[in-house]
Amino acid sequence: MRDLAELEKQKLIEISREKYYVVTLTDEGRRYVSLGLPEERLLDILLRVGESISINDVHGKAQELRVEIDRREVTIGLQHLIRERICRVERGKIVLTATPGELERIRKFIESTKSTLLEVASRGEVITKDIGKYAQLKRRRLVSVRDRTIIIVRISEKGKELLDRGLIEVKRIVTKLTPDLIVSGKWREVVIKEFDLSVEVPTVYPARKHPYMEFLDEVREIMVSMGFEEVKGPHVELEFWNFDVLFQAQDHPAREVHDTFFLKYPERGEIKDLEIVKRVKETHENGWITGSKGWRYKWDLNKALKLILRTQTTAVTIRAIYERGEGEYRCFTIDRVFRPETLDPKHAMEFYQLDGIMVGLNINFRHLVGFFYEFAKRIGIRNVRIKPAYFPFTEPSVEGAIKHPKLGWMEVFAGGMFRPEVLYPLGVRNANVAAWALGLDRIAMAVLGIDDIRDLFSHDIEFLKRKPVPLLTIRAW
Repeated sequence: MRDLAELEKQKLIEISREKYYVVTLTDEGRRYVSLGLPEERLLDILLRVGESISINDVHGKAQELRVEIDRREVTIGLQHLIRERICRVERGKIVLTATPGELERIRKFIESTKSTLLEVASRGEVITKDIGKYAQLKRRRLVSVRDRTIIIVRISEKGKELLDRGLIEVKRIVTKLTPDLIVSGKWREVVIKEFDLSVEVPTVYPARKHPYMEFLDEVREIMVSMGFEEVKGPHVELEFWNFDVLFQAQDHPAREVHDTFFLKYPERGEIKDLEIVKRVKETHENGWITGSKGWRYKWDLNKALKLILRTQTTAVTIRAIYERGEGEYRCFTIDRVFRPETLDPKHAMEFYQLDGIMVGLNINFRHLVGFFYEFAKRIGIRNVRIKPAYFPFTEPSVEGAIKHPKLGWMEVFAGGMFRPEVLYPLGVRNANVAAWALGLDRIAMAVLGIDDIRDLFSHDIEFLKRKPVPLLTIRAW
């Protein structure tokens, strides 16, 4: 290729390229050629059963009907049938909902897909310039597609002329002057390729983490350096741990569908520790032994057992307090939370929070405010302001904001001292707890110089190449 490039540069030859695609079956594609597509086999089972069937019973029914389909293929087939609106899932059961017209449509689609698979299988490999008809099979990993470029080399008119005139001479070109060439004197017989040292070398982009993931890793290092231990918790959470333990009333607006994602199936979970359920119930209804009057309503266990996508990582640190009780410790968690927000440059339905607690006999509100300012300093943010706030589970409470160079002030911090109504049911009576939650997405926007929260999760290669590594250091005020 180097020789061809050199000849092309001298305009002695002309080079053209034609790109082709080579399509071959994968192991999974060969299996489907033999047995049929997963959606085809699953549809056959549903039609023969003639009624709804539990997802867990499909594999056993398939064996009974002598239809070969494994559990993974049941899942794949179900996804395609649901997408084509042939069936739906209700409380763990597959229900066939297709009309005769829709069944005819899916059968034609299956036959078309099988026909393309059989074409590839019969030919061994298909060489084509257009992979449009194979694109769906490629997405499903039923075929593999390799690029093949054919290079066509033709002598140019200039090359013909110089060749005819005998002006082209065969010489050996070397790009590296070796000791052997110097000692033997053969360097006189070769052509040494010249190098232009003024030409910039090409930029190399080695593999790297996403800039936002790098930022999260550095935040973790900062938290550990400040004496905190990382804890983890589930994304799917009970309302009990997400709201009730935090003394958030069951009729609070944040617990409605416009602020919380609820699971449809399974709808509820369970709590094995009935003692904490009793304490939380009494705290909500009459204050229990906390000195509070509670919310004065009838607390509903069924609502507390509902499963949701957690709306705050405070559910994780609350579980840490429940497990560890009183003592002297500091914990934090960095993970995703979920809320039905309207997507815009400053809001997303899924975002990262940094949640933390400081537990100890002498912990007070000043430690909380001090932490916020120290953390902001360590990640290089200077424009910070705080103001009083209200939350059902902390008193006193505070909110903090940072200033983005383009978007202005953005609220990123919420915290306070956990109330007795939160701590007493958890078994903590002789220690104070300072707690906070930080919106890391918005902080990252300020640190990384991004003015649209959607860019934090960008897959644009050019954007990722341009974005520098977020080296966080303590900066002078």
